[in-house]
Amino acid sequence: MTKAMPMGMRKKADLPQKTCARCGRPFTWRRKWARVWDEVRYCSDRCRGVRGKPGGQGRA
Repeated sequence: MTKAMPMGMRKKADLPQKTCARCGRPFTWRRKWARVWDEVRYCSDRCRGVRGKPGGQGRA
């Protein structure tokens, strides 16, 4: 048996997606980004912090 989802709930696959401007990975909409979704360009604070540096993320 499957449970019915409440009216406000969505499956993760149904949420909008973008591609990170830094690493190129896809990321999905988050509730904390609801008001600024059009301005979101990076998937994480780490990608946002290295936005001006060319090349990889500097993993050792």
